[in-house]
Amino acid sequence: MSARKYHLKQERTVLLIKPDGVKRGLIGEIISRIEKRGLKIIALSMIKPERRQINEHYPKDAVWIKRLGEKSLATYAKYGLEPLKEIGTDNPMKIGKRVREWILDFMISGPLVKIVVEGVHSVDMVRKLVGNSIPALAEMGTIRGDFSVDSTALANKNKRAVHNLIHASETPEEAKHELEFWFSREEIHDYKRAEEDTMF
Repeated sequence: MSARKYHLKQERTVLLIKPDGVKRGLIGEIISRIEKRGLKIIALSMIKPERRQINEHYPKDAVWIKRLGEKSLATYAKYGLEPLKEIGTDNPMKIGKRVREWILDFMISGPLVKIVVEGVHSVDMVRKLVGNSIPALAEMGTIRGDFSVDSTALANKNKRAVHNLIHASETPEEAKHELEFWFSREEIHDYKRAEEDTMF
């Protein structure tokens, strides 16, 4: 994949439809929104991941884990909840580690659908279609805004991951890593959509 010549129209990103999106029958809706945007699905399959795969997928670095904890603390503050009472600590690293474990538990709770999307600025476009990672804050019209109402406060209170339907690569660098992690060359297909010459 590294030998492939980069072209703006061929930027690639990875999208995982999480177990809640699969169980709620939203696979077709999500794919439809991506394709209607003019983006191209070039790889697609359903898998039941193992915990070690999900563990390798999500970052383990202190910055990312602390950010998870800080997001939780910000949500607690916003809704007047006491983290010590709710989760037993107000340390962002401890909270982040706990949240990461809940995410791993959630991601292996059922099958997920892995997708490679290709197109103009596909990383940013897919992130825009998906919406805020906390569904309660996602704009209407986005996938999360239209199909989920979950929040960090509710998820933490129930000691589980936020049910936000989808994972989408945040940056081209993350997309490249995830593409190589989740997909073999044989799973990725090259073809031309009928309207490409008109749209671009």
